[in-house]
Amino acid sequence: MIKLKPDFLVGSYPPIATPFRDGKVDLDAYAKLLEFQVKNGTHGIVVNGTTSEPSTLTIDERNQLVKCAVEVIGKRIPVVAHTGSQSHAETVELTEFATKAGADALLVVTPYYIRPSQRGLVAYYDDIGKRTDLPILLYHIPGRTAVSVDIDTLQQISDKVDHFVGIKHAVNDHGFVTSMIQTLGPEFRIFVGLEEFTYPMMALGAHGTMNAVANLVPDRIAALCNATLAGDMKESRRLHFDLYGLNQSIFYDTNPIPLKYMLKRLGIVERNEHRLPMLPATPELEKRLDEVLKRAGLI
Repeated sequence: MIKLKPDFLVGSYPPIATPFRDGKVDLDAYAKLLEFQVKNGTHGIVVNGTTSEPSTLTIDERNQLVKCAVEVIGKRIPVVAHTGSQSHAETVELTEFATKAGADALLVVTPYYIRPSQRGLVAYYDDIGKRTDLPILLYHIPGRTAVSVDIDTLQQISDKVDHFVGIKHAVNDHGFVTSMIQTLGPEFRIFVGLEEFTYPMMALGAHGTMNAVANLVPDRIAALCNATLAGDMKESRRLHFDLYGLNQSIFYDTNPIPLKYMLKRLGIVERNEHRLPMLPATPELEKRLDEVLKRAGLI
């Protein structure tokens, strides 16, 4: 595995929500979301993560979001482009574009729906690794992809792809975090992919979190990461409980339905738009989310 700078791919890297206006991607609003992140201490950002609704976007729209992020961020913080798809051909196209556009690293989801074998996954990531020199993280989210990765598969990928540097682990499996650290070493970048487990998994040794709640409160999520990485567990626990309601609320409905309502409620975005089959929050969910925001001191 290539050696990374100590502060690279460490901390809070939120997957930025995709704003729509009358059915089209609103790049101006997206640029404002990026500036909001930079100004509030976020360590890096993820483009086209699950929170960005990438499965509802065209390849060109995903590429335009990457291009926009690279230009707006201007190397102030790292840009991680999620280039994975269910289609190998699409993943290749997205990966090659992000590499040329100037992304700093790539996040590649395990191909969903296909349910590939472990040896198929090794071959897949080996192939993608040959098409880019950027650091690659595997996106492990079996709840959406219907495929899990085992520790031997990660080791095989690591042996074949020297710039395979980490994982986004969106599974309630703390034991697997320990296994990855023991097998792949403490430098292997582990990002927490389930919001409410940010603190406990980072306490075990994960390097950061890709947390949708950081779209709302980037400063608080960054502070949680900073405290945990510094070993200030008293402050980490305080922030964990302070953020717990917000972290849970992301899953009151399919992400990012709750998040987009709260972004609009707080005035961070102007519109609460989705693309089918996603729909805005129901009035009942809106009331429930308002209570969460009140308890968090945001309204």
